[in-house]
Amino acid sequence: MRWIAAHVIPHEAGLRRWLVSRRLPGIEIDDIVQETYVRLIRVEDVGTIRDPRSYLRRAAYSVIVSHIRSERVVPLQMMADLNDLGLAADEPGPEQQAVDREELLHLGEAIAALPGKIGDVFRLRRVSGLPQREVAKTLGLAESTVEKHLKKALTLLLDRFARGGNMSCDASMQYEGRTESHDDANERRSGR
Repeated sequence: MRWIAAHVIPHEAGLRRWLVSRRLPGIEIDDIVQETYVRLIRVEDVGTIRDPRSYLRRAAYSVIVSHIRSERVVPLQMMADLNDLGLAADEPGPEQQAVDREELLHLGEAIAALPGKIGDVFRLRRVSGLPQREVAKTLGLAESTVEKHLKKALTLLLDRFARGGNMSCDASMQYEGRTESHDDANERRSGR
């Protein structure tokens, strides 16, 4: 709330002027502003927001789009007015691009941290897009083992992100010892 008071409320008058100049028939500006604040209050991490004024406008734009989508009949003039808002609906803003890049970096680090064959299977199957049969042939594994490794990789990644991005060493060690399948044991013994 303090962040909103310090960084967003000073831009409310400008937001209202901007909305009035956009001629949005059938949409109350007070309702847009109120719903925009509701959405801003729900933001978990405001630390990534570098330009509160732009973020406020994008949030208001999102409210308008949601309102238009909920209408059964949308006048063509309203669609034209929406285009006049001057925001690209499908293009993320600089803040979102920065957040997306950071998330992609974390995902890459998480994939790189997957242990041994589990990581190899995941990278070949999900990153390179090889068919399961090809992954099995490339790594000298049974297809059922490829499936199990892929499932374990997904479990490890989900667990990591559920813990805020921290990989647990215990998870991969437990996997290697406790849940080794018959195919895994045979492959380990044969040196594959």
